[in-house]
Amino acid sequence: MAKKFRRFIWQFVIGLGFLSGLWTAIGIDPEEVLITALGSTITMISPDPTLRALFLILPTLLLIGSVIGAYRNGKVPGLISVLVAYVSGLAILTSAIAGLALLGVAVVLAYYSTRHRRR
Repeated sequence: MAKKFRRFIWQFVIGLGFLSGLWTAIGIDPEEVLITALGSTITMISPDPTLRALFLILPTLLLIGSVIGAYRNGKVPGLISVLVAYVSGLAILTSAIAGLALLGVAVVLAYYSTRHRRR
C-alpha cells in the first residue's frame, strides 16, 4: 500500500496537481511549449494536416488521461486531493505558508484515498 501511496503522491498530487498549479501561477505551460516545438518540427518534416490536428488535440488527450488515471487510483477523494494540490500550486507564490498548508491537506486526502479505497 505504501508504494501505491507514494506513486499517487508523486504522479498525481505533485505532478498533475501542484506543478500544474505552479506553472499556471508563473504563466507558462511547459507541456504546451514542448508539444508546440515538437509539432512544428514534425509538420516541417511532413506537412500532413492529420499530424497537425493530432498536435492540436494532444494536450487535451493528455489531460483527460491524467484525470482518468487519478480517478482510477484514488476515486473521488483522489481527484479532490489533486484539485487541492493545484490550488496550492497557484497559492504558493503569493503565500508560501498557505500553499504548503494546502499541499499538506492534499497529501492527507491522497493518503486517505489510497489507504481506504476498496478494489
